[in-house]
Amino acid sequence: MSEEKIAPPLDTASKTPESAESGERRIRKKLRRAESGVREYQTLLIRLAALLLVIWLLFFQIVGLTHMPNGDMSPRLDAGDLVLFYRLDKNVEAQDVIVIEKVTPDNPQKQLFICRVAAVSGDTVEITDTEQLKVNEIPVLEQNIFYPTSRYVGFTEYPLKLEEGECFVLADNRVGGTDSRYFGAVDKSEILGTVITIVRRNGL
Repeated sequence: MSEEKIAPPLDTASKTPESAESGERRIRKKLRRAESGVREYQTLLIRLAALLLVIWLLFFQIVGLTHMPNGDMSPRLDAGDLVLFYRLDKNVEAQDVIVIEKVTPDNPQKQLFICRVAAVSGDTVEITDTEQLKVNEIPVLEQNIFYPTSRYVGFTEYPLKLEEGECFVLADNRVGGTDSRYFGAVDKSEILGTVITIVRRNGL
């Protein structure tokens, strides 16, 4: 009778220490790669959040960007020109060009206007029947304005004394431009900012 050969059972414990150690190294490498990928993903998210924060601070807290809605500031600003304005300084001076939100006599909703400051707090403004702008009874010589400053009958009454925190604004296009002759003095709370630069529409 022939003897049957029986295969010895597999002995997993017979693996060499070297092979077991090699397997552990591979596992550690995979874990390190996974951890590295997570760190890179976290870093990307942090950078993205920081970028969004900078954009929010820049364009919603420090500066603003809008467009010229009409031809009221012609010829220096044309309808459609992009306007960059500085939000933080509301202490405007005469000749500053500012962006405001204002309710008008015929519209209870706030509208955006871009105008030039003609007078500030404490000043007395008058527009004469001869279309002359006066501030504190002194005629204002405006070399950069090419239109007569006419009164708008039935709206602002003159002389107008500006209270604390108020300013009087005029459109550069004085013929039909919407400004303080129509909606009265502008309060500091209605000022969005001072224009710092423009990008011409035909230059885009």
